[in-house]
Amino acid sequence: MNSFINTRLFYISIFLICGALLGFGLYLEHGKGLEPCPLCVFQRIAFISIAMIALIAALHGPDRMAVWFYNGLISLAALIGGGIATRQVWLQHLPAGQVPECGPGLDYMLETFPLGQALQMILSGSGECAEVGWSFLGFSIAEWSLLWFLIFLITGLVSIFSQKKTTN
Repeated sequence: MNSFINTRLFYISIFLICGALLGFGLYLEHGKGLEPCPLCVFQRIAFISIAMIALIAALHGPDRMAVWFYNGLISLAALIGGGIATRQVWLQHLPAGQVPECGPGLDYMLETFPLGQALQMILSGSGECAEVGWSFLGFSIAEWSLLWFLIFLITGLVSIFSQKKTTN
């Protein structure tokens, strides 16, 4: 029974952390006027995915096999989000002359181009993705996002492997 409670608390904690991160992002957008770039929007989608997986897992109260499944999904979402954040961090650290030109807005790309082409354009990033509009302790939003994605990835993987040890 104790393991069951700890598992639920684990997933509720992940859900609440993602909620806090998303809430802070919304505060920066609506309270401070920072418009998210296309890469930021996709990072938000990754955080929402992690949060929803964690919420479903907390409600489900999974057994060991399902814990592997949920943690695998959380790790996959964190890996994808981390890849997107890494791309944005790379863009932010390019010399000024190498930053790509600003592209059309996210809504325009999704409405005008086929989905595959729009996604390719979005994920390649643009000049607006290279701008650092806010930082804390010397880290940009993208760098903080990358850190949290790494924490979720490592936590998910450690949880998978610790579950595996307890079953043997």
